[in-house]
Amino acid sequence: MRPRTLRTALATLTAGLVAAGCLTAVAPATAAAPAAAQGRPPANACSPAVSLTGFTDALDKTTYDGAYVGNLSALAPDRRGSLAALSDRSSLFRLDARTLRPRGVVTLADESGAALDAEGLVADLPHSRLRSSGGTPTGTYLVSSETEPSVRRYSGTGELLGRLPVPDDLRTAPEGRGRANGSFEGLTLLPGGRTLLASMEYPLDGDPADLVRIQSWQRTRHGDFRLGAQYTYRTDPGLGISEVTAAPDGRLLVLERGFTAGVGNTVRLQLADRPGRGTVLHKRLLADLADCPALGASAKQPQPNPLLDNFEGMAVTGRSGGRLEVLVVSDDNQNAVQTTRFLRLRVRA
Repeated sequence: MRPRTLRTALATLTAGLVAAGCLTAVAPATAAAPAAAQGRPPANACSPAVSLTGFTDALDKTTYDGAYVGNLSALAPDRRGSLAALSDRSSLFRLDARTLRPRGVVTLADESGAALDAEGLVADLPHSRLRSSGGTPTGTYLVSSETEPSVRRYSGTGELLGRLPVPDDLRTAPEGRGRANGSFEGLTLLPGGRTLLASMEYPLDGDPADLVRIQSWQRTRHGDFRLGAQYTYRTDPGLGISEVTAAPDGRLLVLERGFTAGVGNTVRLQLADRPGRGTVLHKRLLADLADCPALGASAKQPQPNPLLDNFEGMAVTGRSGGRLEVLVVSDDNQNAVQTTRFLRLRVRA
């Protein structure tokens, strides 16, 4: 979703797909580990804990199989060698994990066939009870929408398979206290696959201005999910949660984001507690992305750093030299002054 103060105009779509190419080259991947061991900042450091290893705008304003490759709001590691990318206009793309080139796309819809305001994505592969004719898991996808809000399950071909329960107080007003266009924004599955989390983007009506709810579900022995605990998280002033992603140890990488007209985006990467010990999730700042090197990036509107844009999606894609490999993507809102941009980060969590 676009930040609440953003004013946009639709851009003209470009026809055809441009090749997704490699990320902008930066320092060798081996440079970060020796530097960290000697107490020096890693190459292309955003902070002592985060470095930028590259970015690409190659998918900006492109199409694939008739679908606009933009409005990207979520990422999730998928089958070996591929990555799932979700558009908030109801397209689910399969990307090559190395080149980020699209390999496939399916369209998602709600129970009435209408498009979703899709914001969060989990590829629920190991726990799928669906089987192909060969007896191997076909994989399913959990998708959050901030329209109601909701979490639905889809097959790999886009078939709607079911819907999870949602607490009444999180529903969008007037049914509940959720804000329109500000509810379920992030979605992640904790290691082990038993706990699912959805983060609200902004506070409920009546809550403090910096308090955001994170709802959990627990997987049953039948593979379904039942409602679990609800947690609270405090954002930095004026920011909301645009994504939450579980690290391998169960702690949460949280992307906080805001926008100020004439100034640009604020994007901060936080590390929060693993849910389960109390209902308050504490955090510490890993990096303000405005402090990353620009590496030649350009912006189409004012930004504190030309590398910045409306970053919404995030996934842990691997580990290298003791650090997590993290991929982040921006939602361009089909806006001429925004960019579909991927960042590759190396994170010491």
